[in-house]
Amino acid sequence: MPIIKPISSLRNQTREIAAMCHEHDGPIYLTKNGEGNLVVMSIDHYEKLIARVDLFGKLAVAQAQAASGEIGLTHAQVVKKLRQHLHDK
Repeated sequence: MPIIKPISSLRNQTREIAAMCHEHDGPIYLTKNGEGNLVVMSIDHYEKLIARVDLFGKLAVAQAQAASGEIGLTHAQVVKKLRQHLHDK
């Protein structure tokens, strides 16, 4: 269930809002005059979201490649390339 607070609580209860962000591990929605205005979240949660968006982007590319009939690499080929890359460094 989302946490919704008035925007004035950000000014008056900064520490409490920060603690909620870390405890809830999700966004806190701030309203102004009863309407959505801002979203506040912990850096950890933000970084997880960014990583998820990056992953979804990569999956979309892979799906487009598969749909176009492009041949990918087998698991064994990928592992072999990774091992070669690591040994070259």
